[in-house]
Amino acid sequence: MAVAREALKRHFGYEEFRPGQEGVIEALLDGRDALAVMPTGAGKSLCYQIPATVLKGVTLVVSPLVSLMGDQVRALVDVGVSAAYLNSTLAPNEQADVLKRALQGELRVVYIAPERLSDPRFLDFSREARIPLVAVDEAHCVSQWGQDFRPSYLGIGDFIEQLPQRPVVAALTATATERVRDDIARLLGLRDPHRVVTGFDRANLYFGVERLDAKKKLARIAAYALEHATESGIVYCSTRKDVESVQEALVAAGVKATRYHAGLSAAERERNQRSFIVDDEPVMVATNAFGMGIDKSNVRYVIHHNMPASIEAYYQEAGRAGRDGEPAECLLFWNDSDISTCRYFVEKDSGNEELTPEEAEIVRATQRRLLEAMCGYCLTTECLREYILRYFGGEGAGEAAGAPAVEDSVLKQSWARANRPLDGSARAELRAEPPAPGAPAPSVGRQASEARCCSNCDGGFDSADVTELARSVLRCVHELRGRFGKGMVADVLRGAKPEKLLEFGLDKTKSYGVTDASKEQVKEVIELLASQGYLEISEGRFPLVGLGPRFREAGDANFRLTVKRIPRQAAKPRVAADRVAALTAGEAAADSKGAAFAESIGTTYQHFQGSLFMHLREVRKRIADEAGVPPYIVFSDASLYDMCAKIPETDEEFLEVSGVGQAKLARYGEAFLAAIAEYREGCTPITEKRLLG
Repeated sequence: MAVAREALKRHFGYEEFRPGQEGVIEALLDGRDALAVMPTGAGKSLCYQIPATVLKGVTLVVSPLVSLMGDQVRALVDVGVSAAYLNSTLAPNEQADVLKRALQGELRVVYIAPERLSDPRFLDFSREARIPLVAVDEAHCVSQWGQDFRPSYLGIGDFIEQLPQRPVVAALTATATERVRDDIARLLGLRDPHRVVTGFDRANLYFGVERLDAKKKLARIAAYALEHATESGIVYCSTRKDVESVQEALVAAGVKATRYHAGLSAAERERNQRSFIVDDEPVMVATNAFGMGIDKSNVRYVIHHNMPASIEAYYQEAGRAGRDGEPAECLLFWNDSDISTCRYFVEKDSGNEELTPEEAEIVRATQRRLLEAMCGYCLTTECLREYILRYFGGEGAGEAAGAPAVEDSVLKQSWARANRPLDGSARAELRAEPPAPGAPAPSVGRQASEARCCSNCDGGFDSADVTELARSVLRCVHELRGRFGKGMVADVLRGAKPEKLLEFGLDKTKSYGVTDASKEQVKEVIELLASQGYLEISEGRFPLVGLGPRFREAGDANFRLTVKRIPRQAAKPRVAADRVAALTAGEAAADSKGAAFAESIGTTYQHFQGSLFMHLREVRKRIADEAGVPPYIVFSDASLYDMCAKIPETDEEFLEVSGVGQAKLARYGEAFLAAIAEYREGCTPITEKRLLG
């Protein structure tokens, strides 16, 4: 591993590997396949990039993200690793040039889309080229149990087996339950893979959930974006219409925001994405079409304007925040209409012609169960971080692979329903094989109790006991025999008199008018009961409410159900100045040069660090614009914070900054050392001449 560590420092500027990286890299260098599940921002890319610099030949990286390949290649070239991409954005002569360079040994890494694997010209290339390693990024896309299933991924295993000499294979993903992990290993043909599950915990992320009506959502998002005007953020919406309205509202409020959805032309999507990447418009409002296509490290917040359809999708999108390890916030605003929208998209024909009708229905059934777990996340009064970790099979997994061994009934039942086995022949076709004997158990990182981690732990709501209302709902559903939807159940319980209710004679039922709860409150209880298995909500255009497998348990004396009620005063939003003091690369050393210098000029370390950080951001932006690359490719926010702590004065000291290797020292060292020196001398403006060296 000495050669791997040397490559880590020389190219990427890091002294130590992150958790999980070393084991994967060692396995690959020893010729053993690997399956790595590591949270977004944990450094999955290094798991194949480091071996690529050591192994002889060209490493192929299969990625579904054509829009991301360019930035990934630029980032590698920037640290001195020869790389290229091969996709439909290149002209035929440019594609031929990439293949030629790869055959001649001029490239270490080539990124390809999965569809490229069936191209005759690429197949000819693969038979001639020396390919020691194939890395499959976003590997969960191969599984029909995952949230991003892509049929094109199913051909990767066959491609690997057809190569003249089988390469070592690395499968990497950020979100995969035990079932999906086993599916990945089987469908990619991994041979006795070294499995690493570092845990799904992102300790630097703060999670917040709040139920809001549509108008309040817009106001809340605009206020937050203005409060964090110097920071980059993403706002996810479920529909194109919502993207347009939210983006317009943000711009009207004075926020520099752009948009991204499939209804825009390819040229406009590319232009808007670029504007966001280079921080010209730091806020992106987008549908899930922007889901995995972003590798921007300095996204400080992700806001969901609507509830996603699954925990997997939510965690993938929320995980775009804080990839640099610095504190970031993930906020979810939802209401009952979001659930209806999700159900509509689940039932809508996907148009995927590669699936048989039977397979399509199986996928929809899985999506319905995943949606129930997502509803449970929005409704639970327990820690949001723990809910996510246990959903993915975190610490203390129970008898079933990945099952949460906790007392949170919302989570337990949501997990069980989202992962319950299917019936019939389709189960035999699509079910993953059992986990390999001796496979390592998943682990999680820091416990949520150790730090402020979510709005539930902050106590941003009052918990109301709705046990009796829940029992009334169950009795009403039993009496109505599952023939009606949520709205009618609520109307019966509240004693409403809509025409259809009276027409069916439902005003004569025993459940009629037994509660004075609002219609919204009754619907909330219905969703909560469904997420735990006490009720079931059918599929289709007009979902019906019926009894679930656990409904009899509600008669138990120990049965209790609580919901969130009137929000308390929200915690004061964290701003950039507060963030400087927490989880930064430089805070580890209390006696750092930054702290000493701050004291010498009569200010606090936090104020000095925050001020210098903003100054270095400006320097980074100017250099990035001149080079035509995103600012984070020059240096991450974490590297800038470390510069503030260490205040390097020489090339040798600059190399001690986290993220600075020989290539970055050569490219940017002079400019940043000059900027730091001038700032120390009096914060004088940096001249263009000094900046460009």
